[in-house]
Amino acid sequence: MLRTLILSTTALVVLAAPAMAQQQATELEEVIVTGSQVTIPAPYPGGQVARGARVGLFGALANLDTPFAVTAYTEELARNQQARSVGDVLQNDPAVRVSKGFGNFQELYVIRGFPVYSDDMTYNGLYGILPRQFVAAEFLERVEVFHGATAFLNGAAPGGSGVGGAFNLMPKRAGSEPLTRATVGLEGGGEVYVAADVARRFGADNDYGLRLNIARRDGESGIEDQERTLNVIGLGLDRRGERARFSADIGWQDHHIDAPRPTVTPAGAIPDAPDASSNFAQPWTYTDEEQLFGVARGEFELSNDVQAWAAVGGRSGTEANVLANPTAQPDGTISAYRFDNTREDTIWSGDVGVRAELSTGSVDHRLVASASQVQSKSENAYAFSSFAGFASDLYNPVDVAPPVPDFFIGGDLDDPGVTERVRNASVAIADMMSFMDGRLMVTAGARYQEIETRSYDYNTGAPLSSYEGDAVTPAFAVVYKPIEEISLYANYAEALIPGQTAPAVSGGVPVTNAGEVLSPFTGEQAEVGMKYDVGRFGGSVSLFRTTLPSAYVENNVFAANGEQRNQGLEIAFYGAPREGLRLLGGWTLLDAELTRTAGGALDGNTPIGAPEVQGNLNVEWDVPQLTGLTLEGRIVYTGEQEANADNTVQLDSWTRFDAGVRYDFQAGGRPLTARARIENVADEDQWVAVGGFPGANYLTLGAPRTLSISVSAEF
Repeated sequence: MLRTLILSTTALVVLAAPAMAQQQATELEEVIVTGSQVTIPAPYPGGQVARGARVGLFGALANLDTPFAVTAYTEELARNQQARSVGDVLQNDPAVRVSKGFGNFQELYVIRGFPVYSDDMTYNGLYGILPRQFVAAEFLERVEVFHGATAFLNGAAPGGSGVGGAFNLMPKRAGSEPLTRATVGLEGGGEVYVAADVARRFGADNDYGLRLNIARRDGESGIEDQERTLNVIGLGLDRRGERARFSADIGWQDHHIDAPRPTVTPAGAIPDAPDASSNFAQPWTYTDEEQLFGVARGEFELSNDVQAWAAVGGRSGTEANVLANPTAQPDGTISAYRFDNTREDTIWSGDVGVRAELSTGSVDHRLVASASQVQSKSENAYAFSSFAGFASDLYNPVDVAPPVPDFFIGGDLDDPGVTERVRNASVAIADMMSFMDGRLMVTAGARYQEIETRSYDYNTGAPLSSYEGDAVTPAFAVVYKPIEEISLYANYAEALIPGQTAPAVSGGVPVTNAGEVLSPFTGEQAEVGMKYDVGRFGGSVSLFRTTLPSAYVENNVFAANGEQRNQGLEIAFYGAPREGLRLLGGWTLLDAELTRTAGGALDGNTPIGAPEVQGNLNVEWDVPQLTGLTLEGRIVYTGEQEANADNTVQLDSWTRFDAGVRYDFQAGGRPLTARARIENVADEDQWVAVGGFPGANYLTLGAPRTLSISVSAEF
């Protein structure tokens, strides 16, 4: 399948090549406000990705100037694909696969073989602000995907993920032209969708802008008896001044799912995938979350060469779940028990910095210093029914009366107490040096980080343990442009993971350093690559190697004895090589290996859920015979994945085909767009992910063939 994907992609690029050179000159005029912390880069030809992205403390950079692999997906792409969440947008990235959280319905993203939790994404550059479980696409102007370790650029992710990459979500902004767009749609088994998107600019020079988004989804999805209600409100304000730029955003999201289809943990061999439209969830299960969040960011030109910025944001969220995630035998027999939990989060996040540009002889410098902090308070409670559980079947589910969750209880579900407080603080400095009239750029910097975590008893609130650690994460990078259309880059960067606490007992034997908190784990990344941009078509090729320590007990001592090494090749492409033709995709080859395990028992094994091959190809074609008509198709391929640590059970490779059509036309003097899209055209029944949370091997069943239709009108 991958060979077919590569050959198809190559053929399309070759066919498009003659038109690239003809259209090159006209598309190189748009300028990125280099280093801006507020202004975002313009879309690339084709409108599916942007010309650059926010690169941590360096702000907005053009793709060819960025010494890391970055792709920024646009609101236009999300709207045309009728994306429901950030996870739907990320289905377009050949290095990313979407999974689920451990025992819940949190979207989780795997990049370069390592997970990124949804609450470890940044919103307009700040950690901790976004909803934990699910982020609706209606909030988003850009989904910026950063491939590789980012502890230096953004600080350590508060949830401890982000080794293989990071995601920054940019809120919507008012454009230069007024916008009033209304959308109605229908999806799956009868889920109704309505949305409004309104934007205006005002002031003497249209300096100020407002963007309001309201959306609601309600009804049964394509999965039997799974019903969802989603309410979304997002409001953004921005100011485009010559010396001062400002933005402020507030969002509210209320998301509820009844009978959400759970993940399944295999007990031995993987059972055959059931019908993709079937639902083996118990009818009394549900997941519910309500989140209020916001962020404000401003930047100020103190002089022609000095800029300062500041940002602050926060989130208040509540969650309640009643779940029953089953374990499955190879024949499809399943067992499960009830798990209730409630959670309340309060998070504050901030970032300040200054950038100065100066020259020393023939060398230009961009000096940056920044400081950031994230602090959170979590209140949690849980209750389990008897672990003996109840029986059912994947293929012929049996509804049971809800068991009483009185077997194992922690805290009060109606009034959870504080169970964790976290504070991450950091200071970073960097120098981006430019030589040879900008053809050679060398970046060096370091970030000092402090991580504090305190945990408390669920029932009494008494302190249980505390952790304080610090580390310095350096970064070095080089970009060289032999010609205007090509840049070569190399980087060394690090990821930072909070240290783990030694357990009291392991394998029935006391641990001699029980309670000791290990120093933060530092993952190391080395990468080289090439980027190209011929005006209307661009892409990148990168080779990377990442190593990450892990901890286990050896000789009765808990220490950072283990290591995982992921290395691979990524190829990505995007743009409009011919008029009316848009391409987006690429592929990833990954060699992931456990290199130091307890007693060497698993040395050389592949980690769970790390496919050797994955690829995407998305093609859009404007039909010349009928103005306004566009056809779209996408192939998503994921190779075989190991489903246990011993590498004796594998998840088969899978392929999904999506297709869509949209038609832009006028009716009554109003612009209208009709869209229809089918995901999983072949209606394949397939497990599409194994694990996601480190060490876990639960399975996620892919969605059935799902038709989404909508009509948008602009007034």
